[in-house]
Amino acid sequence: MDVKRVKDYLYWLYYQYQLVTCSYVLEPWEQSMFHTITVTVLAMVVYTAYVFVPIHVRLALEFFSQIFGPHW
Repeated sequence: MDVKRVKDYLYWLYYQYQLVTCSYVLEPWEQSMFHTITVTVLAMVVYTAYVFVPIHVRLALEFFSQIFGPHW
């Protein structure tokens, strides 16, 4: 895949993002605030999933291994 196709694809993804969120109708300063908030919320969701999902999976496995035994 050449650089131009990757650049065009990334531009297309950003355009889709703007269409879905309707952020293309915002003023530039509003767009920057909107993008900052969106990236912050997305980062917090990814961090929370990274920290808490493995703990919950481990606890679920411990719970089911107590119910069904070590080899279910």
